[in-house]
Amino acid sequence: MTRVKRGVAASKRRKKVIKMAKGYRWKRKSTFRAAKEALLKAGKYAYRDRRTKKRTMRSLWITRLNAGLRENGLTYSKFMKLLKDKKVELDRKALSQLAMEKPAALAALIKQVTK
Repeated sequence: MTRVKRGVAASKRRKKVIKMAKGYRWKRKSTFRAAKEALLKAGKYAYRDRRTKKRTMRSLWITRLNAGLRENGLTYSKFMKLLKDKKVELDRKALSQLAMEKPAALAALIKQVTK
């Protein structure tokens, strides 16, 4: 049987892991074992936080919209009820952008919905 030298593949794999851990602190950027563990955790956090980001953004939109609505004498929950009753299908992201960028347009929408 022929002899197989495996040094190239192993060092390539280790180099790849250490390259991916670039920018980490302490041993985590230079030691293979620590870098591998750090990358596993980083992957878990990235996966989890891609889902958390959606919740956080929705919360931010609601907060911004509520602030804009309170300036016009209405609360978020009452406004959403009015929108649902009038069958207006605007999502919270678009409504919060209206509240932030075009308060006059939001005021016009409130007048239209509260008729």
